[in-house]
Amino acid sequence: MARQHVSDLAHRLGRQAEAVCRYYLSNGQRQGNYWQVGDVRNTKGRSMFVRLKDSPKGRAGKWTDAATGEHGDLLDVIRESLGLIDFADVADEARTFLSQPHPEPEPAPRRGLAPAPSGTAEAARRLIAMTQPITGTIVQTYLRGRGITFLHGTGNLRFHPRCYYKPDHGPTEVWPAMIAAVTDLTGKFTGAHRTWLAPDGSHKAPIDTPRKAMGDLLGNAVRIGVPGSVMAAGEGIETMLSLRQVLPDMAMAPALSAAHLAAILFPPNLRRLYIVRDDDPAGDGARDILIERANAEGIEAIPLSPAFGDFNEDLRQLGIDALRASVRVQLAPEDALRFMSLAA
Repeated sequence: MARQHVSDLAHRLGRQAEAVCRYYLSNGQRQGNYWQVGDVRNTKGRSMFVRLKDSPKGRAGKWTDAATGEHGDLLDVIRESLGLIDFADVADEARTFLSQPHPEPEPAPRRGLAPAPSGTAEAARRLIAMTQPITGTIVQTYLRGRGITFLHGTGNLRFHPRCYYKPDHGPTEVWPAMIAAVTDLTGKFTGAHRTWLAPDGSHKAPIDTPRKAMGDLLGNAVRIGVPGSVMAAGEGIETMLSLRQVLPDMAMAPALSAAHLAAILFPPNLRRLYIVRDDDPAGDGARDILIERANAEGIEAIPLSPAFGDFNEDLRQLGIDALRASVRVQLAPEDALRFMSLAA
């Protein structure tokens, strides 16, 4: 890869240095104009310092580990924190990060500030601020058990090791959870979806309601990938991640329920929308409403139907090759060529 291109990537990451650190070095925290963490592999501690702003002493994104003498830039942070080997993979990850919106971090609650009301968008934003990337966590274990292994561009999926769960009756419990950030079309956090997990990630937590959403969901979604002129929208997170196993470059938008799917807002440059329906009456109703809304705005709407109840069930029961074949025949020919070329 050309040296100038590498330098440009590092410079662009430096302009978003704090966002990079919050995402890839989530075990650290800001201290003045530096991000402080244990090391470049995201270990807890305080020996590594990342410069967050340009200064006479150095460019934003440059870091030094006082314990080992290691130093580098934010491309090194991405490589080491994710355990990547090939630089092409590092560059792809950097470009994906830079292509997605990264809202300014919400300010930390001041001491003595009243808790945000339960279930509000503010409570959701505070919850998201306490999470970390899913790489190497039991969220990956859980998704792998559902047949989902391709997780490129899933920055809005996060891990919380101790997420409160309030049952209808009884004391509050604490379980690890997959947290999905709900955003509007500008990338602003408006809500969160929690999937509580068993401590080993083998399945969902053994509780009455292992999935709950909070915040402002209407019109918004969990956004996976960067939407262009073509995207897919559906209900469940795992359903959409399953479809993305065979359409790795298509943006996906889980809306979290049939009612919210019917009301999802369209990106301004959208020209074709794939509506991923669950095989039930609520899914049929959401599909019909969404087709009508899309057509009214000049957007072509094409339903995608699973063989079983949803695409995750298809993936687990039929396997990825059969899922790919089933989806291919439902796509517009140009989209089959564009989005399945690498997966064929």
